[in-house]
Amino acid sequence: MLVAKEQFDATRAQLLQTIQNLDNTSFNDKPDAQSWSVAQICHHLVLVEEAAKKAITWGLQAQEQSSPARKNVQLVVLDRTKKFQAPTIVEPIDQPFTVQEMLDLLATSRMNFLAFLQTIEEPEILTKYAVKHPALGTLPLDQWIEMVYLHEQRHIEQIQEIMK
Repeated sequence: MLVAKEQFDATRAQLLQTIQNLDNTSFNDKPDAQSWSVAQICHHLVLVEEAAKKAITWGLQAQEQSSPARKNVQLVVLDRTKKFQAPTIVEPIDQPFTVQEMLDLLATSRMNFLAFLQTIEEPEILTKYAVKHPALGTLPLDQWIEMVYLHEQRHIEQIQEIMK
């Protein structure tokens, strides 16, 4: 979990550095009608973090352990040539946010996620249970954790492209 915490912190610091100096107008501007604004991408990241927490909770409540196959999550998630359709549960709302509102939402969701992870008494158990991920298939619970910060890295690249 220590490595993941360092990855979470480094990725989030990069995200905050990328968005914190945006004005509210550019934060909410969409590149085109089919694309999300930077604000919506950030809201999506909040929703994904909350969904991952729910998935891990559900997986830990499963009655049977398995030996789920490990996947190269990094290879799949960071390959931006592959497009994914966000499930409805993690689609951002179509309303404006101020940068500060989003910074607060991001801070709260991260604090809640990390606090939740601290409640897992035996972190090694996360390798023995799996839950189906909408884009990646059946994923061991520890890889759900890894997916959160890798997914955020993917969207930081997207935000940087929008800002150019």
